[in-house]
Amino acid sequence: MMRNATAPTLNMIPVWDPLVRIFHWTLATCFIAAYLLTEGNGAIHQALGYLAGGLVALRIAWGFIGPSRARFADFVPSLRSLFVYVRDMSRGREQRYIGHNPVGGVMIVTLLAQIALLALTGWLMTTDAFWGVRWLQDLHEAIALLAALCVCIHVGGAIFESIRHRENLPLAMITGRKRA
Repeated sequence: MMRNATAPTLNMIPVWDPLVRIFHWTLATCFIAAYLLTEGNGAIHQALGYLAGGLVALRIAWGFIGPSRARFADFVPSLRSLFVYVRDMSRGREQRYIGHNPVGGVMIVTLLAQIALLALTGWLMTTDAFWGVRWLQDLHEAIALLAALCVCIHVGGAIFESIRHRENLPLAMITGRKRA
């Protein structure tokens, strides 16, 4: 009996719109490049920081006016739903979400806030008032390290969820589609 080659795609539904997907991968590229280009690449580092800040501003706006799955109301959890999800996850019985799960929603907000703070502190360091101010430079670097840690946790969480729910989440963030 011959299998229908299109059968696996029949149960795929659109989840993330093109703006969310392009934003995600562009911001990831900006962050990684800016993180790696700190010494001796000031102009490129700054340009990447400004681009990342602009991307975050766009994503915040899209979180209010974009399609339903892009809106913050769809994925920013209440404390109760977050605690229930974490409890169920620790028992291996968490609900599968078509969009972001509550922990993923918290991570999105955390990363958006961290990148916004990086852009702000980076810009402040170029102003007359804060040029060469050591505590601001230290704060900028600390936020960058914390953001890098959160990115690693985010990637680990996507891998964990991909294995746990038998779906390729990084691929879904490329194609915009997930299993129904």
